[in-house]
Amino acid sequence: MPSAKIGPYTLPNPLIVAPMAGVTDRPFRLLCRQLGAGLAVSEMVIADSKLWHTRKSRLRLDHQGEPGPRSVQIAGGDPEMLAHAARLNAEYGAQIIDINMGCPAKKVCNKAAGSALMKDVPLVRDILVAVVAAVDIPVTLKIRTGWDRDNRNALLIARLAEDAGIQALAIHGRTRTDGYKGEAEYDTIAEVKSRVNIPVFANGDISSPEKAREVLDYTGADGLLIGRAAQGRPWIFREILHFLETGEHLPPPGLDEVEAILTGHMTALHAFYGDHMGPKIARKHVGWYLQSHDHERTFRRSFNALELAQEQLDSIQQYFSGLRNGEVFAA
Repeated sequence: MPSAKIGPYTLPNPLIVAPMAGVTDRPFRLLCRQLGAGLAVSEMVIADSKLWHTRKSRLRLDHQGEPGPRSVQIAGGDPEMLAHAARLNAEYGAQIIDINMGCPAKKVCNKAAGSALMKDVPLVRDILVAVVAAVDIPVTLKIRTGWDRDNRNALLIARLAEDAGIQALAIHGRTRTDGYKGEAEYDTIAEVKSRVNIPVFANGDISSPEKAREVLDYTGADGLLIGRAAQGRPWIFREILHFLETGEHLPPPGLDEVEAILTGHMTALHAFYGDHMGPKIARKHVGWYLQSHDHERTFRRSFNALELAQEQLDSIQQYFSGLRNGEVFAA
């Protein structure tokens, strides 16, 4: 199993929680770290610090109690603004700054940020140089394979990144126009890994221990970013880690453990977001956790009507009690 390094930091293992807007908040990052992830990258923080007065932004900047190294992703299209955002985040406790040039969302790309930047190579160079110069902590970069399938320029961007002092590079195996459709390809990642001397992390469709092993072997990557596969299944990190170390599968968590993990996650969300937003945020996570149980979505429809934190916790307890007794939930 490869050892993963980012600047002065040697990660406990090469499995990283990919940054996901609306998902990788502090409660989720802490949970994934507890369940085997070697690093968890924050949700995307917009570079314009004038917008940080919102409650959402303040929560995204909160790293209280979080183990190091703490990686914060910033997004924007203005070199000076990104450099300023990097400096502020370093003051707030970030130990690694990650630049987002991988997000395909239209609301990001339409503002010349995220993967839209890959179309403007001179601007990419200016951003990388400015952010690296702004802080004395490692700066990493997240990209896609290119803008579209006819314009895969990940290798060009990777070389610019290495020259600018970027300490590690994560590549999602799709282009910007692919979004999340189709299957990720790893040929581009393998090519980049063979042509640069900084750590390269592979991302995209890594949803099982076998796939993790296959992607590491095929690309030669130094580690893996895992995103959507961890939604509702944060124990995937320990499952992959065990498989990489032993070649054997961990048994899946039993109902008691799934209930304990989910209840702990919900309680953390309620505490972090408060009585109003906490239950709202918890709903989507509960939906992900129960996909493999609540096939008809009957319980989830009922759960989503609950507005109080204690009601949610009581409902989950009753649901898992019913599962253990072989009951089928009916609204």
